Amino acid sequence: MSDNKRTIQLIWGALLLLMGIGVFYRIPQVMPDIEKIEQFASMIVYIRFCFYLIGILLIGGGAKKIHTHYKHKH
Repeated sequence: MSDNKRTIQLIWGALLLLMGIGVFYRIPQVMPDIEKIEQFASMIVYIRFCFYLIGILLIGGGAKKIHTHYKHKH
């Protein structure tokens, strides 16, 4: 893989990682607003689970890309 493409993959991994951390940061701020919506009130546990799952997947994907970049570099 060319160095340019590897650099792009490293940046993409870092962005995924940061977005995952951002999801965890925003969940406590957004959940009260979602709880106010009547249609979602009964599914609040499922919605919270889905948000945390998205955050975990973003962090995991970003960490994997970063780890792969450094593993192949050395």
